[in-house]
Amino acid sequence: MGQKTHPIGFRVGITKDWKSRWFVGKKFAKTLQEDIKTREYLMERLKEAWVSGIEIERTTETMRVIISTARPGMVIGRGGEEAKMLREEIKQLLGRDIYLDIKEVKTPELDASLIAYAIARQIEKRVSQRRAMKRALENAMRMGAKGVKIQCAGRLGGAEIARREWHIEGSVPLHTIDADIDYAQVTSVTKSGVIGIKVWINGGGF
Repeated sequence: MGQKTHPIGFRVGITKDWKSRWFVGKKFAKTLQEDIKTREYLMERLKEAWVSGIEIERTTETMRVIISTARPGMVIGRGGEEAKMLREEIKQLLGRDIYLDIKEVKTPELDASLIAYAIARQIEKRVSQRRAMKRALENAMRMGAKGVKIQCAGRLGGAEIARREWHIEGSVPLHTIDADIDYAQVTSVTKSGVIGIKVWINGGGF
């Protein structure tokens, strides 16, 4: 049996920071549900904006949502109109005011979430998963990654029997805690079934 642990959860508090940064006492469950609701809503609402991740910071009074995206213009909108609308929508959803910060992802080729999302969209458009994986792998290595591993699993190419296929290049040390491993998992919905895409990127160490 493979004993696997989440590459980011394994490093949280050591080389990775928490995605949600707050501390509450008895209201933990309610606060966590708010975070999940906010993330799910934003990921669906900003599907075309290439969102890499959403971080949430709270104090006793304020809530700050930090959206990392490869297309900040789509999130901010002309004159900040889109961002204002987004704030109002979240205010209605949660019943509280929030601060919204937009961060640009400078190198989407080295972001595991964006790579996995790009491969998923290509597979949905009937592009060969092997071609999509190899292209993403080459782009990441060209941009300076120390190592990349990409895996697709499911009814690949509409095959009757599900299988797993992966490509790896360079070094991806999963047990080295100080290695800067970025990891993401995305689901691609195709006519023949769902395909799971996993991406590991080694950005180097400290």
